[in-house]
Amino acid sequence: MKLRFAVVVFPGSNCDHDAHHVAGTILGQDAKLVWHKESSLGDVDVVILPGGFSYGDYLRCGALARFSPIMKDVVRFAHSGGVVMGICNGFQVLTEAGLLPGVLLRNTSLKFVCDYVHLRVENPDTRFTGRCVKGEVLEIPIAHGDGNYFTDEETLKRLEDGGQIVFRYCDRAGNSTDEAKPNGSLSNIAGIVNEHGNVLGMMPHPERASDPALHHTDGRIIFDSLIESFIPALSH
Repeated sequence: MKLRFAVVVFPGSNCDHDAHHVAGTILGQDAKLVWHKESSLGDVDVVILPGGFSYGDYLRCGALARFSPIMKDVVRFAHSGGVVMGICNGFQVLTEAGLLPGVLLRNTSLKFVCDYVHLRVENPDTRFTGRCVKGEVLEIPIAHGDGNYFTDEETLKRLEDGGQIVFRYCDRAGNSTDEAKPNGSLSNIAGIVNEHGNVLGMMPHPERASDPALHHTDGRIIFDSLIESFIPALSH
């Protein structure tokens, strides 16, 4: 059996077709695009909120997308245990919707950064990292102006203690230094999951590092881990 992926399309999304291509063509799963004005996701297994500039990032990144009609069903889906993956702008939308804690602020450089970065896998025991090992370093691209993750001390401690920090920016050798983070992100955070582990938000773009034609495939391990996490359920 194949997994059913739904990629939500907001006005201003520009990585929706990238995610759809990876899910459908590269990974061989069932994938569909869902317009933001729809009221239902339909029968799906995974929802991807893609990167881009939803609603032109008007007011605040993700602030308006959070009120799109489809988001009511995304929230319902997530609360019922459905798997949701927010990439870049999608991560911002997830924080605005209250599905993940914290906020994404302007990069400390006040500049848009588009480059390859290194990520250290902090928690290999999530459904998004099951094929990784702790401390593994992945090379995945970023493209954002508001990737500076921030939250309060109490929430940060809860994220740390609960193993909810999944990826941290690091250098090629795996050292998580101030110089390694491209945006000023608190504690070098590049990706987190919710308490139940079914909602992931990450600023780097694994869908841009999954197609062998691009000569960078480190991002595929995240999608492969996700698909593999469904295998017991698919076998019944």
